[in-house]
Order: sequence, then C-alpha cells, then structure tokens
Amino acid sequence: MSTRSKKQKLQKKENRPRSVITGRHLAEARHLADELCEGEGLELVHIETVMELSQSILRVYIDKEGGVSVGDCTSVSRQLGDVMDVSLEIRGEYRLEVSSPGLDRPVSKLTDFQRFKGRAAVIKTDSPVGGKSRFKGTLLGLAPGELVCIDVDGTTHEIALENIKRARLVGNIGES
Repeated sequence: MSTRSKKQKLQKKENRPRSVITGRHLAEARHLADELCEGEGLELVHIETVMELSQSILRVYIDKEGGVSVGDCTSVSRQLGDVMDVSLEIRGEYRLEVSSPGLDRPVSKLTDFQRFKGRAAVIKTDSPVGGKSRFKGTLLGLAPGELVCIDVDGTTHEIALENIKRARLVGNIGES
C-alpha cells in the first residue's frame, strides 16, 4: 500500500463519526442491564455499541428459558432507558435497542462457549491466530487459560477470550 493511500485511509478513519457511548458508558450500561435482567428473571446475553448512519446505537440482547416476548423487550427497554438517563452522563443522542439474540446469537461469556459446545459458530479475532482472523466451525468448549476451542474442517484452534472481537452461533433455531 502506498504512503498516499495509507494517509487517505487514516483520514477516512479520523473523519468517521464517533459513538457518544464510551467504553466507560458501555461497562456501566452492562452492569445496569445485568442487574435489571437478573431482577426480571432474564439473561443478559450481550451488549454492544454500533454506529449506523452517523447514529450511536446501544444494542442489548436478552433471553430466557422458552424465549423472550416483545413485552419482555419493551419492559427492559423502558426500565433500562430510564435508569441510564439518570445514572449515565452520555453527551449526545443515542438509540437503545433491546431484542432477543435471534438465530445468530452473540456468544461472549466463557460460560456460553461451554454451554454451546457442539454448535456451529463464527469467531472473528482482533489479531490473527495461526494467520487467520475468521473461524467458522464447531465450538468445542474451553481449554485451560480462558481459551475458546473451535474445530474448523478437522483442525482445532484455541483462541484467547480477550482476542475475540465477535462470536456468533450460526443459524441455530430455538436457542434459550
């Protein structure tokens, strides 16, 4: 890559809109959502921030045995929105979305990687492992040292939890 294209790429990255939700906000929102879900008999599956059309979005995925209803999502959205408005000092506008994890359920907790052992998944890493940053295969559970194991075409890969950028189950129906 030429120096000019590197500079252009860097400038594009610098000019991208930034989320109004900082890492500190995300950690606090995760704590608040976890407490709220626990009190409602729900599981906080995953929480993330994304930018879409220059808008900050906080996505919260919840679940429970038998699946969540629209009413569950509405209730958590209202309660969490109110608590966040009072507790977090987010400067700027953002949208809160609360939903079920869906067919391509996010997997982010160590217990989830063990719980969904034997299921098809896609894992994307922050830095390459064995020259790869994307792994599509079958979850094999955990190895000592917080390593997630995934079988890709007969080869087992061990990936450190902190190196996982995103992990999702693939096309699983009826998860809870």
